[in-house]
Amino acid sequence: MKYFFVARSRLVCVTVSNIMDGNTQYPMNEESHDPAELGELERSILQLLWSRSPLTAEAVREALEGQSRRLKDSTVRTVLRRLEEKGYATHEVENRTFLYAAAEPARMVAGRAVKRIMERFCAGSAEALLVGMVDSEVLEPEELTRLAERIAAARAKKAEKGGR
Repeated sequence: MKYFFVARSRLVCVTVSNIMDGNTQYPMNEESHDPAELGELERSILQLLWSRSPLTAEAVREALEGQSRRLKDSTVRTVLRRLEEKGYATHEVENRTFLYAAAEPARMVAGRAVKRIMERFCAGSAEALLVGMVDSEVLEPEELTRLAERIAAARAKKAEKGGR
């Protein structure tokens, strides 16, 4: 995996082994559903699941109603079922009531979405993506500094473990 950081006002690339390859906690794989293809309602419900899980379908409907989105109960249940089919949500049954939760953290879904963007627009290059973000002023200088610090910490941790 390539990490980028800013050193002496220049973007520097460092290659480190991918620390997420062995992550089996979240079952989504490379062929998983493309997060960019989620509809507006699916994204709204997923945001609720990330912020307030676990939720019943009724609680989701009420929360959406509080956002001025009046939906039928059957619509909410259908969207929750579709989110489960796509691998974004899970449910447990408690006293015959379905309790829904996000299947994985938002950062994992965001990471997959960024990977798809890299593949489509940057020939799979994280460097090209980040340089584009820097050139387009998407990242603030403070964010670049924080990223550089996190990358340096990851490199130090990897070195401690005897990595390359």
